[in-house]
Amino acid sequence: MSAQILNVENYRIKTDTVGWAGKISLNLSLTENTKSLLIVGNNTHLQYKTAKNLYLFLGQYSLMSSGNSDLINKLVLHFRYNHKFTDRFVGEFFLQGQQNSISKIDVRKLIGTGVRFKLSKNDKMRYYLGTSMMYEIEKSTLSSIESKLWRSSTYFSFSLYPTKTFSIISTTYYQPALADFGDYRISSTNSLYFKISKKLAFKSSFVYNYDAAPVLGIPKTQYNLNSGIVYAF
Repeated sequence: MSAQILNVENYRIKTDTVGWAGKISLNLSLTENTKSLLIVGNNTHLQYKTAKNLYLFLGQYSLMSSGNSDLINKLVLHFRYNHKFTDRFVGEFFLQGQQNSISKIDVRKLIGTGVRFKLSKNDKMRYYLGTSMMYEIEKSTLSSIESKLWRSSTYFSFSLYPTKTFSIISTTYYQPALADFGDYRISSTNSLYFKISKKLAFKSSFVYNYDAAPVLGIPKTQYNLNSGIVYAF
């Protein structure tokens, strides 16, 4: 299953220097026996940091195709701008586009703004709390009607760096619709990183999602466990 909420906190690169940073991962698999199976996956993360500003771009694409049928076809594009007012207080603005054939989302568009608080200054243990307001436009593959509504989005995130080669990053989001608090989403992403070299790391992640009002026929609970190699620059 695939995520319905993009946990941006898990993609921030910890760096105290200005300039460019990024991570790219790519996997490709083609299997041919009684049926052909094509698997393509890409995660691209670019960020540019100055003393007061952070520009962040995320792109994710997943495809699993068997014959003429797509078992998984997911795309997420996300842009975020942060402005640091103080060491503990940051303003945020973001845009996001998304589609997901498994969850029957033909298109989901978001625009929002909010604030982010740094709760701890310890470099080995970082804790954050963020809250924002966002406008959501969504259309399912089952209907031509667009749903338009306002949601709030609150998250708690922590990053632990017990050693120079091992880190733990966790983020949990809660996103209720303002007109109906019974329509809400919860997402939790928890990742482990083992540094192999200066540029390479092994990553294992568990993602849990709950949508109280999903598209008809889609389960309320979805989860995903994956592991792989990440290249950082």
